[in-house]
Amino acid sequence: MKFFAVVLAMCALSHSATAQTGECKSIPESRARLACYDKAAPPPAAPAAAKAALQAAPASKVDATNYVDTISAEDKLMNAQLRNICRGC
Repeated sequence: MKFFAVVLAMCALSHSATAQTGECKSIPESRARLACYDKAAPPPAAPAAAKAALQAAPASKVDATNYVDTISAEDKLMNAQLRNICRGC
């Protein structure tokens, strides 16, 4: 019953989005219509800190010529540990 009350409250308190693009649809010229849509829904502005972080990203210092296979090293360690287990004690 509580679940039903919560769902009912969510439906009652939420507002449906009304798209008011009817005036943009009626514009015959494509550039003017695109400008109308852009004016109706401008792109979100990115925070200044995010822009600065993207511009000032340091170069990667990973040496791609020296490949290290960590999985095989872990497998060797595990196999060495398994050999020390007493079987049939």
